Amino acid sequence: MPASASRSLSVELRDAVALVTLNRPDKRNALSIELRFAVAEEFARLSASDDVACVVLTGAGSAFCAGMDVTQFGGDEDNRRQLYESSVACFRAVGSCAKPVIAALNGPAVAGGFALALLCDVRLASSNAVVGFLETRRGIPASYASARRALPAALAIELSLSGRVLDAREALALGIVSAVHDGEELLDRALEYAAGLASQPRWMLLETKRRILLDAEASVGALAAQEDRALRGALLTPRVDPAA
Repeated sequence: MPASASRSLSVELRDAVALVTLNRPDKRNALSIELRFAVAEEFARLSASDDVACVVLTGAGSAFCAGMDVTQFGGDEDNRRQLYESSVACFRAVGSCAKPVIAALNGPAVAGGFALALLCDVRLASSNAVVGFLETRRGIPASYASARRALPAALAIELSLSGRVLDAREALALGIVSAVHDGEELLDRALEYAAGLASQPRWMLLETKRRILLDAEASVGALAAQEDRALRGALLTPRVDPAA
């Protein structure tokens, strides 16, 4: 079932595995407003689909995802509202998907792209992948909630504060990714892994994922909600012009 939610996202069903590809290779798959809304819509659909048992998320070209499309930052109130609403919808849809989500990190997964990967259940990486919260270098707080959902507290704190970038082998050693494969093998290995999960009894797979989501909500649900509120305040709270 080849499908396309938008020009910036492709979706293909391979038996019971949905392959979702961020498709802005010329922009290193930076998350535009359009792409974030497309991801939210497709993950909601896949989460509810009886035809899908597992999802693989990857990027087109040489990067998994370079984070938010910073060329869209700012603008008028309508644009800033779309920035907020698309961001919350995108990350929430991936993080709450009822099916297991496997991230195939085919290249850099940085800033918001790293947060997106951390919201997936399992991460596999190519040997040229790097991960890290690069947005801290712009003075933007990292998504500690995403980090804490997937990582031990000490590691989540250190990466969120420092913005340190890790290569694939470092990420493997620290347990951020579960395996590292040569670039040309990564997608096949990710699809094989997902197919293995999809071959299990569906009720068992869904029940296990339900428990994973319950644990995530109990451990970081309040923190994630606070991050959402902080983002809303940063983008939508009226600013007072001191010269007025």
